[in-house]
Amino acid sequence: MRTIKKITLGFCLFLSLQSFTQETKPMKDAFTNSFLFESKTMYLDAIKVMKDVYSDKSYLINARLGWLCYLNKEYLNSVTYYKKAAELNPKATEPLWGLVMPLIAQEKWTEVEAVYLNIVRFDPKNSLVNYRLGMIYYYRKNYTEALKYFDVTLTLYPFDYDSMIMSAWTTYFLGRKEEAKVLFTRVLIMYQSDPSGLEGEELCKK
Repeated sequence: MRTIKKITLGFCLFLSLQSFTQETKPMKDAFTNSFLFESKTMYLDAIKVMKDVYSDKSYLINARLGWLCYLNKEYLNSVTYYKKAAELNPKATEPLWGLVMPLIAQEKWTEVEAVYLNIVRFDPKNSLVNYRLGMIYYYRKNYTEALKYFDVTLTLYPFDYDSMIMSAWTTYFLGRKEEAKVLFTRVLIMYQSDPSGLEGEELCKK
């Protein structure tokens, strides 16, 4: 009896694997063809082959369509697919990084900020998202909030020019001239003729 059960179980597993292989082949072909069309900038064709195998349960398909729609400047559709991908994989930052691209293209800065804040919640030491958040708040003249994010990038990359110069200016506008002067001096040690560093150093003397 045990032998019969094992044979039956094995046969069922074989059928299951065979069915899975048959189901995934169209998906594999769709991805292969979509990459081929993308390489030829035939974005509509790349989108079509992915839509032919579309499933609202598939993270991979939704993320792929988000990217292809972005390339084809279908920004609203791109946002929809990336949001679906993020919903399907709520612990991933990958679809969030994808999502900011069509939002930036539409200049939806409040939504961009919200996505960056979501990314930094998952990945608090990501230098790129911290830097970009710092820039958002810097241009809003919210220097206290900007410095919070620039401090992260500068701690991670003390020799990074962009983090250093932005931290210097942010500190200066907060009225902390002595701290700003130290940062501007560090910039000028690296790049003696840097115009922004020279300007900041002169302002700190006044």
